[in-house]
Amino acid sequence: MNRLLATLFYIGYTPVAPGTAGSIAAFVLYLLIPKQVVNHPYFWLLPLLLALPAIAICGKAEQTMERDDKRIVLDELVGYFFAVIFLPKSLTVAIIALILFRLFDIFKPSPVFELQSLKGGFGVVLDDVMAGIYSSLILQIGYFIYHAVA
Repeated sequence: MNRLLATLFYIGYTPVAPGTAGSIAAFVLYLLIPKQVVNHPYFWLLPLLLALPAIAICGKAEQTMERDDKRIVLDELVGYFFAVIFLPKSLTVAIIALILFRLFDIFKPSPVFELQSLKGGFGVVLDDVMAGIYSSLILQIGYFIYHAVA
């Protein structure tokens, strides 16, 4: 069961770029969530509530798979939802969040890189959480500037 969830129902077994496939799955799931839910003041709790079990699930899956196995993509789902936190729902925000999140997850600027060295599920998930937070901050700054000028 842990492998099923950690690989997002086997999306992580995609032969090319499983992390991107997991991120795209998160993007699609986000688009399916009604706008009034995403724009609700307490929507920020969702990424936190996803992160906690994801740490446990990814840690258990990692015990039967390789360390930080590329097939484990539940962390991409969690990270993507951190990327869209505190932002109004729109297709533009969703796409830019996907691009920024993938860039931060691939290139791993500090402390994203350092976080992946944590043991177990913490290392698997927290680097993606940080990549999502970086993405969200950039999007929020861009959104503020765009609306201040417009």
